[in-house]
Amino acid sequence: MERLRQLFSNPELRKRLIFTLVMLLIYRLGVHVAVPGVNTEMLAKNLGKAGDLLNVVDLFSGGAFKKFSVFALGITPYITASIVLQLMGAVVPTLENLQKKEGEAGRQKINQWTRFLTVGLAFAQGFGIASLAQGLGPDVVVNPGIGFKLMCAFTLATGTIFVMWIGEQITERGVGNGISLLIFAGIVAGLPKAIQTLSAMFRDSILQKGNVAPPGVFFLLIAAMVAVLLAVVLVENAYRRIPIHYARRTDSSRMASQRSSYLPLKVNTAGVMPVIFASSVIFFPATIAQFTKWDWLAKAASYISPQTHFWYYSLIFVVTVVFFAFFYTSIVFNPDETADNMKRSGGYIPGIRPGKETSVYMDGVLSKLTFVGAVYLAAVSIVPLLILNNMPGLNFYFGGTSLLIVVGVAMDTVSQIDSYQVMHHYDGFLEQGRVRGGRMARAEGKAQ
Repeated sequence: MERLRQLFSNPELRKRLIFTLVMLLIYRLGVHVAVPGVNTEMLAKNLGKAGDLLNVVDLFSGGAFKKFSVFALGITPYITASIVLQLMGAVVPTLENLQKKEGEAGRQKINQWTRFLTVGLAFAQGFGIASLAQGLGPDVVVNPGIGFKLMCAFTLATGTIFVMWIGEQITERGVGNGISLLIFAGIVAGLPKAIQTLSAMFRDSILQKGNVAPPGVFFLLIAAMVAVLLAVVLVENAYRRIPIHYARRTDSSRMASQRSSYLPLKVNTAGVMPVIFASSVIFFPATIAQFTKWDWLAKAASYISPQTHFWYYSLIFVVTVVFFAFFYTSIVFNPDETADNMKRSGGYIPGIRPGKETSVYMDGVLSKLTFVGAVYLAAVSIVPLLILNNMPGLNFYFGGTSLLIVVGVAMDTVSQIDSYQVMHHYDGFLEQGRVRGGRMARAEGKAQ
């Protein structure tokens, strides 16, 4: 209670928290608004036969996909558009200049292009989902035809645009990363039902009803979840400190002084974004295979399914996570820019010449940290699936990916809240100093 009182005693933080909660509430309400012209009960019944491949899409949309909500696509098209533009930045000189040389103006331009690409992807995916709904049975769609497909595509694209806007507003005016918080809210919303299912399965296992895993598997699952939570907390708070010395300066008393500091590099600089990107990319062929009747695509998608070919899926997932970990780290941290700023301020790493050599040294340290962080991300995502592989219905809600996203996003949000608290105390200290100085000046004036 004392913690909550301190949070809401900060006017700026209180305003941001309330705004974030309102935006998340609007998002969760929109999940229950179905697309017109669809029998949602028949749709859910037919989608239940599609297996667990669509569960990932439903997980990231917060349960909106199987309800055929206006938010059925969720934030997935925006994530896909971001991945496409970031990858193109490595081969297209114009995008590379916008990313690395144009600064804030370049980032705004890339964000604008990302929004445009999101609209196109959302419309295309919406049209595919409408075709899927029509192909599930005659009772699913009230008035099938091209009119329904276009209406559904426009509706789902509009829903994605609104979700994207909510995420951007949370990032700008709320607390935390808006896109990550939307995924976080979708996973958390499904946890109560998943816990209820887990409890029922555990009860059936104790009573030996049906084809359920032995009770020891459930205890092993809980132990794996606790291990994942501990690993996430430890690694997310782990830093590699690079010592920095600043050039000697002579003050007014002719005394030479030298300041020392350090540059903290996180072991997992990329955060949870590589897992989110990898999950979106690796299940994209499976999702497309559900919308089409191409046998070759369905066969290829089966090789990246944890239910049918677990080890193939694990290998591809690990490689994808490692790739996106290095890729995303290269976006959020620029060794050349950091080395230049350090050189301008007179700072240097002991034993390393300022400038290019400093950049090469930091890039080497960061590469090692990124590899360790990528292995950690892949491990905590895969290990629980080893246990869950024979427990259908819980694979994604209790998998390492879900736990990693939930804990990682929660820790990042708490860290940002703490930073607002520190800023509030610092501003209060300065304000008290100004008031005190004014009072002392007035007192001295009266004494004179």
